[in-house]
Amino acid sequence: MFTCQKTYSEIPFAHRQHRHDGHCAQIHGHNWSFTFTFGCEELDECGFVVDFGKLKPLRVWIDENLDHACVFNRDDPLLADILKINETSGCRIYKEFIVDLCSSEGLARHLYGVANPMIQEMTRGRAFLLSITVTEDARNSATYAPVAG
Repeated sequence: MFTCQKTYSEIPFAHRQHRHDGHCAQIHGHNWSFTFTFGCEELDECGFVVDFGKLKPLRVWIDENLDHACVFNRDDPLLADILKINETSGCRIYKEFIVDLCSSEGLARHLYGVANPMIQEMTRGRAFLLSITVTEDARNSATYAPVAG
């Protein structure tokens, strides 16, 4: 198997870990990086696993959904109140993005579900996403890779 990696670095966004018993329960921000590891058995006509120049749709998705966003868990008990702020303010105070889990681990799993179909479509099923590593402020990271089987 051939592999390659693409990293998108220093993407600023905030999140709130409502289950946390410390300061992470407050809305706070980080600079995030995402490292996508791609794999294939057969290289393309240029000798690539994936053509990095053709990953623009992935970068656009990241920019549109996460860059300068506030990410919340779907089950945050304050979510409805938080979302009302934009509605009642008359302007967009923040860009919300809702996921099942806004931890690094949860974001890695979510991004895998977004990126893998893009890659498979782009390469007509020849290449696929093996894993994604989400790094928080260059100090902490978590990786998601589906269990083979």
